[in-house]
Amino acid sequence: MKLIFLYGPPACGKLTVAKALAARTNYPLFHNHLALDAVTAVFPFGSEPAIRLRSLYWLSMFEEAARRDRPLIFTFAPERTVPDSFIAETKAAVEGHGGEVIFVELQVSPEEQMRRVETPDRKASKKIHAREVLQKFIASGGADYPPIPADLIIDTEALAPEAAAQAIVEALALEPLPEPHVMYPDPT
Repeated sequence: MKLIFLYGPPACGKLTVAKALAARTNYPLFHNHLALDAVTAVFPFGSEPAIRLRSLYWLSMFEEAARRDRPLIFTFAPERTVPDSFIAETKAAVEGHGGEVIFVELQVSPEEQMRRVETPDRKASKKIHAREVLQKFIASGGADYPPIPADLIIDTEALAPEAAAQAIVEALALEPLPEPHVMYPDPT
């Protein structure tokens, strides 16, 4: 099982690249906001229950996917509400079942990040979607997180999402699953 762990700052293209990667590999996509949206529907962002439940949700999914030898794509925006132990816990959950975590860092210049942050899809997804909010988030140390060692670095300014996904497939020699992931299988 391979966990393709895409990470980078807000508006670097994580979800867009992840969708293109999922289309090429047929791997399921478990993006950051699935867990975040679930826990913040009940508890405020940054609260103790939200932090604990989000980590539990992420780690439980990783462990079960590894246990079932189910490759997975995950997107992650390093930020200060995530426990420093999260990366080590992720590796333990996956490697404990014979899986491998591959860290792919997506990079973008601050200027391009500011340009991208105001796209309509970010607002629709309830992500940071205003320059002022992103600037405050960065200035307040919101993006502070211990460095994550990258197995691969992709410049999302130099590569369009489709090309970035293809570069990941080639660099990691990813073999596609024979069938795409289906959320609701046909019962017949």
